[in-house]
Amino acid sequence: MSNVGQQLFSGALSGFASTVCLQPFDLLKTRLQQGDGALKTGNTTTLVRTTQQIIASQGVLGLWRGTAATLARNVPGVALYMTSLTQLRTLMARSPYFHAVRTPDSRNGSVLPKLSSQGNLLAGATTRVAVGFLLNPFSVLKARYESNMYAYKSLTGGFLSIARLGPSEMFRGFFASSLRDAPYAGLFVVLYEGIKRQSVHVFQPTSDAQATLMHTVSAASAGAIATVATHPFDVVKTKVQVRSEERYQGFVQTVRTIWIQRGPPGFFDGVFLRGARKIFSSAIGWAVYEGVLMFIRRNPS
Repeated sequence: MSNVGQQLFSGALSGFASTVCLQPFDLLKTRLQQGDGALKTGNTTTLVRTTQQIIASQGVLGLWRGTAATLARNVPGVALYMTSLTQLRTLMARSPYFHAVRTPDSRNGSVLPKLSSQGNLLAGATTRVAVGFLLNPFSVLKARYESNMYAYKSLTGGFLSIARLGPSEMFRGFFASSLRDAPYAGLFVVLYEGIKRQSVHVFQPTSDAQATLMHTVSAASAGAIATVATHPFDVVKTKVQVRSEERYQGFVQTVRTIWIQRGPPGFFDGVFLRGARKIFSSAIGWAVYEGVLMFIRRNPS
């Protein structure tokens, strides 16, 4: 299997594992963010009631509604993102400007190319936005499947329903997604690599298991910080994608609506759920991705 094939396989497995484990976080976040107007109760109370309603009407498995749509978005999305990111970082590592280290750093058990902070920021942001553009129609489908405002009977039917409305509907929310994803991905890669690098001074892994643990902790920490910094754009993105009222048509109009209805707290609806989801998905995703790559490269067929 080629290097690109290994990266695609590892990324797809990473996306599958994190999606199946963490879909309830995405579902509840979408339900919390889709509301219109001021909350009559606090976020925590609303979250508990929403969870109880879903379990009462659909059973525990109702919390996994939209898993198929999320898999359709995340498996190819994570595979493309991680593979493209690795390939771009490999290309950028050839430039002296990014202070490349061409060989893997055996001290932290990583198989990824090393760049300066500027290089990691640029690579993460560019790759995330490009992949987000390609898969935005599936992001819209995912958000609407998780919402209870649409009655799609199948993935195909839902996708065709969106596609029939034209490109403007298929790429709905892309601007807000870009404002969320570019800084998130850039910050995440910088923090992930920085935390791994600093961790070596405290805990130097001597086995694949220890290296995987370090990757898990580093990714979880980076995910938490980057999530809080970019969450307001996630709220705007969700409302643009699932609500059809005039006051949610476009980024600026949606920001104005949220500000009038809720003020600053409105931009942090679901931050705990997204934060928890990102922490766990980052930890699972990057541990699986780097772990599988290390296993494949050390055990060639």
